[in-house]
Amino acid sequence: MPNSSPHPMSPQDCLVAVMIAVSASDEDIRTAELIKIENAVNMLPVFASYDIDRMNRTAQVVFDLFAQEDGLDALFGLVRDNLPEALYETAYALACDVAAADGTLAETELRLLEEIRYELALDRLHAAAIERGARARHITL
Repeated sequence: MPNSSPHPMSPQDCLVAVMIAVSASDEDIRTAELIKIENAVNMLPVFASYDIDRMNRTAQVVFDLFAQEDGLDALFGLVRDNLPEALYETAYALACDVAAADGTLAETELRLLEEIRYELALDRLHAAAIERGARARHITL
């Protein structure tokens, strides 16, 4: 009889994984991005019951997958398998906030955001509204 263990990633792990993936996509994880991830986990209701100690494990999963040839596809597979569709826009909003946190958007971050939109089948108009909200929250004078 198969072992009935819980999913390897909780929905919250998936959200964290997406944020870490965006931060790591340009191979330069900035302090502002890490602070944005930490603040999201500490403040958003979706993370209310999340065990923050799982963040390191989730980050390691992302880094291990990024080291593999088809790692990004595997990451998206994990996210689609373990993240409820109701949280797809949340995942994209968090990804946009992390990408915008340091005030610059690298080409690799933009490509990953595009991949996230595609993989999660987000409506283009909804994605544009999410992107505009992130830009408005992170604009500087």
